[in-house]
Amino acid sequence: MTESAAAKRRANAIANFVAAQRYTRDEIFADPCPVPDQAGAHGWWFRDIPGAIDISHCEQRDGWTLLYVGISPGPPRAGGKPHSPQDLRKRIRYHYGAGNASADGSTLRKSLGVLLGFTLRRIGSGKRQTFAGDEAVLTQWMAENAAVSWVLHPEPWHLEAKLINALDLPLNFQDNERNSFAPELKRLRREAAVKAAKMRVLAEWS
Repeated sequence: MTESAAAKRRANAIANFVAAQRYTRDEIFADPCPVPDQAGAHGWWFRDIPGAIDISHCEQRDGWTLLYVGISPGPPRAGGKPHSPQDLRKRIRYHYGAGNASADGSTLRKSLGVLLGFTLRRIGSGKRQTFAGDEAVLTQWMAENAAVSWVLHPEPWHLEAKLINALDLPLNFQDNERNSFAPELKRLRREAAVKAAKMRVLAEWS
């Protein structure tokens, strides 16, 4: 494949991802759920912007701004050990609050909560950090302000790398050195975790 052909395929993949239909939380939890139980990449669009994020270079469509890209499942682990079974449906619904979702299991929820000013706390045995009672508040905020889109891909980590390299995605802080907000988000998340470690454990939350 020539370089120009590869570049065209890459550009088409990015354009198709950005143009994919967006769904709100209510639509995701409808019966039947519109999200396929297959592998792919998902994009998170926001009506209200959390924190002091410069969105001037972000993709914007119909009042929504693309801030984050995720994948399911993740890339193969070292040694070929497989990830726990995951797909777009499970991952998207979890981010949206299904299955006792929390910041401990969702980097998107953790970033959003920190930017919205929620306090990270240690819960249960003290090994997990979540927003405790504010997880429900975060879920409601996402229901009102977040929409999700997706595309299918058998090995979505390859597409994710292309998307992060081509798009301005402020909430993707890993392997995204080109984004000016990534270092600030890392700092805020780190400070929240350090602060949580110094506070008492909320044993009543699990």
